[in-house]
Amino acid sequence: MPVRKPKVVVTRKLPDPVETRMRELFDAELNLEDRPMNAATLAEAAGRADVLATTLTDRIDAEVIAAAGPQLKLIANFGAGVDHIDVAAAVARGVTVTNTPGVLTEDTADMTMALILAAARRIVEGASVVQAGGFSGWSPTWMMGRRIGGKRLGVIGMGRIGQALAKRAKVFGMQVHYHNRKPVPAAVADVLEATYWESLDQMLARMDVISVNCPHTPATFHLLSARRLKLLQPHAILVNTARGEVIDESALADLLARGQIAGAGLDVYENEPTINPKLLKLQNVVLLPHMGSATVEARIEMGEKVIVNIKTFMDGHRPPDRVLPEML
Repeated sequence: MPVRKPKVVVTRKLPDPVETRMRELFDAELNLEDRPMNAATLAEAAGRADVLATTLTDRIDAEVIAAAGPQLKLIANFGAGVDHIDVAAAVARGVTVTNTPGVLTEDTADMTMALILAAARRIVEGASVVQAGGFSGWSPTWMMGRRIGGKRLGVIGMGRIGQALAKRAKVFGMQVHYHNRKPVPAAVADVLEATYWESLDQMLARMDVISVNCPHTPATFHLLSARRLKLLQPHAILVNTARGEVIDESALADLLARGQIAGAGLDVYENEPTINPKLLKLQNVVLLPHMGSATVEARIEMGEKVIVNIKTFMDGHRPPDRVLPEML
């Protein structure tokens, strides 16, 4: 008698190779229209699934988890961040949560470095002028940006992505500084020639570029508050490829508009996908549509991690990327 395949509800469209493999291994219900599920639809999915394969657009709160049937045993997230999942409520209900760390590190670090360059050298602004037919010839004082070599980079969150960014920044001749819950191992700091700041306020006031690379948790909500943003130097550039909620977006827009901060490069937003209208009016910001990990390679590898977590769990073993409340 054939063994019953676990029912896996996939909440968004994933790369074709990932979906094909899921169909081979599981009783996979795919979201071919790629429409985000609302709370009611997610609750219905939780009521019939053995496994929910979620993404960052799904709010898996305590109410959705409470609506789950007794057969739901795993929430396998497609992505490293799990701030959209009430992990504590899931664990209390006996539901395991997994994520996909590591595979998006290099691509996100690449995008962060690209945003630093784009904001400092006004790349998007210059390209827009050319595409609008406004380029009338070279001028010694036109479209001047800032050199990044020799500048100080302050990294907020020295995890995998923060360290990968620091490696890139060092190659560009930047001096690496960082703020973290605790210092990285001495061997890592020595390789990166990185300076640790226990005080975030003190670091912010001294940097030329700030990069946000920490997760969104209750402790990091508006970590860069209006007060802290005012500590930045007028020539400073702020880049965020982590989570929009870490920055007080309205305060940032006001400071940029007044020229109290030179520029910003943002790939994530506080009320995503809605972007603060004040940001949309500014010339000194580079705004991207949350594409830090958007490479073919990363998205397929993320899907493969989801599959490994599901298969390992269903085979009765601890999945390799289990997330626990105390880890957040």
